[in-house]
Amino acid sequence: MKNELIEIDSVLVNKEVLQVKFACDLSKCKGACCTLESEYGAPLQADEITEIKKNLPAALEYLPPAHVEEIKKKGFYESKDGELVTRSVRNKACVLVFYEGDVAKCSLERAYFEGKSSFRKPVSCHLFPIRISDFGGDILRYERFSECAPALENGQKENKTIAESCKEALERKYSSEWYNMLVEASRK
Repeated sequence: MKNELIEIDSVLVNKEVLQVKFACDLSKCKGACCTLESEYGAPLQADEITEIKKNLPAALEYLPPAHVEEIKKKGFYESKDGELVTRSVRNKACVLVFYEGDVAKCSLERAYFEGKSSFRKPVSCHLFPIRISDFGGDILRYERFSECAPALENGQKENKTIAESCKEALERKYSSEWYNMLVEASRK
């Protein structure tokens, strides 16, 4: 299953995306995907830079002072080995993260849901735990993190696959028609 791929309208999808049970459980993981230890944050697409710049003022009001300061000094993104990524604060949290109690959340998404922003969040974040690799075209794969163990348990309980959990994000990236083809292919 790990290396089996299916093709949906020129996009290769690892079958794990269709078979692994996964449903986020923020009460247990505390938003770990936003705070994984790393020198950089979330992968960005070039067109997202403009959207984030336009909507950043609305997101800033939710951020802790250290994150606002980092953005003011260095900006919210950088290029690492030719890849665009959000900055990381102290090699821990994405620079766009704020905390609601002990749960890490996205300031862009908060502003979006409060009607203050037209941009929800980077598609890589929205798709997580799906990652897109580009080898002359998109390849969707499941990226494992031990911090997501509660999501695997919750996925079993809810009987929900990664693809089902990421339906909205997959439709955002590829279209609802594409998602329907993916579902149809998963039944074969």
